[in-house]
Amino acid sequence: MKVKLVLRDPLRHKDQIDYDITADDHELAQDWIRALKGLLQSGNLLEKNFCFMGFPHTARNLEYLCQELEAHISVINQFFPDYQITETYTPDTVRGYDYAENGINHETMNALHNHFERLQGTVWNLSDYYRRADYETKYAIRQLNNICHEMETLILSQRKLELMPYWVRPSQITTFINAERYDLKDTHRQGFLTNGYDRVQGGVYMHWTQIGKTLFEVFRDEDAPVLTDTICEAITELRYYSGEFDIEWGNDVTFESHRWHNEEQQRFRGWLEENGRDPADSRLSLGYLPIGQVDLRASFGTTDYKTIWEILGSHLDIYRIEVDGVTNTFDYCWSDADYKQLQIDRMKPGYDYSSRR
Repeated sequence: MKVKLVLRDPLRHKDQIDYDITADDHELAQDWIRALKGLLQSGNLLEKNFCFMGFPHTARNLEYLCQELEAHISVINQFFPDYQITETYTPDTVRGYDYAENGINHETMNALHNHFERLQGTVWNLSDYYRRADYETKYAIRQLNNICHEMETLILSQRKLELMPYWVRPSQITTFINAERYDLKDTHRQGFLTNGYDRVQGGVYMHWTQIGKTLFEVFRDEDAPVLTDTICEAITELRYYSGEFDIEWGNDVTFESHRWHNEEQQRFRGWLEENGRDPADSRLSLGYLPIGQVDLRASFGTTDYKTIWEILGSHLDIYRIEVDGVTNTFDYCWSDADYKQLQIDRMKPGYDYSSRR
């Protein structure tokens, strides 16, 4: 089964390219295709302001993202007299003081993500703040998470472009407003055991359809802490799948090809065992679930990462998706003056449902 995506230049809409994905031949990939067709048929809004991550020369630069974040924080602070976000976010505060070493100011970004988790809660246990919020404030809360991750990937990619260009990690996160979720099956979870944390160029992976940190993120971002009850409250295992998907545009990072990746995974498994977790337990959701592969040579005429990044870099706007005779065109862009209101209007049914529930 093939999936075709048509991209365009967000400033010159007639300048378009396309590429094809070949879906894997297993149950989860087949379920993903059915779910994706459902999203295209129902006309769900594509979330274009949280789509292409880690492309160093994007128009959504760090200054723009900080301005957007401050605007959303202002909405939240005005709505909640009992919850105030007091930190200030500028390019200088989100970059680490040791930028050459780490790039990101992890303390600042962790605090931002904690605000999001406290204000929204989880898919299955929404917070009181989120239930009370009006439409604009719910939207602003959502953007805390989106912009946090977008800034982190941008900072890391810009730093790597200066120091280690090969290791820039651009990616694509293809999500839809109010995408229907389905319970992840035990058979789906076998991909965690066979793939682990391997990522390959052009690899297509199931999108993580819920909020919360993974065990690997806690291990890597918080310096392998002891798993206390407080830390565990923020950790979630994957419960759902949908028609949403991620694409790895960076170079391969696999267990066999890079010794450092192998060693990191060995340390991670040791940390899990020290904290009473079984690395072979697929319910822990340790890794990425592969569902397809971009046909790089057929789509771009090459597998050279620099050439592919250059082609993609000026076409960071998904215009159309086609699969098995089902097509949807997304003729809008994150830079449109009415894009924010378009998103809020499409989210209202989901907001109303979650508040009632």
